[in-house]
Amino acid sequence: MEFFAIADIETTPDRLRAIPLRELGAYCDDIDEVIAVEGEQAARVYCVWGEFRIERQVINGGVRFSMPDCPNAMSWTLTTGFDPAPGRVVVHATINRVEHDPDFIESIEDWVTSWREGLERQGMGRPGAVGGAENVA
Repeated sequence: MEFFAIADIETTPDRLRAIPLRELGAYCDDIDEVIAVEGEQAARVYCVWGEFRIERQVINGGVRFSMPDCPNAMSWTLTTGFDPAPGRVVVHATINRVEHDPDFIESIEDWVTSWREGLERQGMGRPGAVGGAENVA
């Protein structure tokens, strides 16, 4: 399943890549605590779904985060410069299921919305949102 949101900010891929792992909770309210930072590429967090390792990967246009221990293979990207919103930041999350429990789907939609709101709140661009989380099966 795929989930999308558009953050109404103008920024650069390098600024997205530079989000400090120690500050992930400032960008996503669903991350309650950063338990440990493991170098520049990984952190252990406590979030809405429990404790998970988050890994960071530099990608074209921004950054990909993944939860390699997650049974749903949860990952999300923050990118700019590409469709559907080249001048904004696209938050795109995926899991390896074609359907899931409605409460879990809602929690992923909330996760994506929280990232959108956090990016806008952190002053990476101008305030205001052009879209909430959207589930695309």
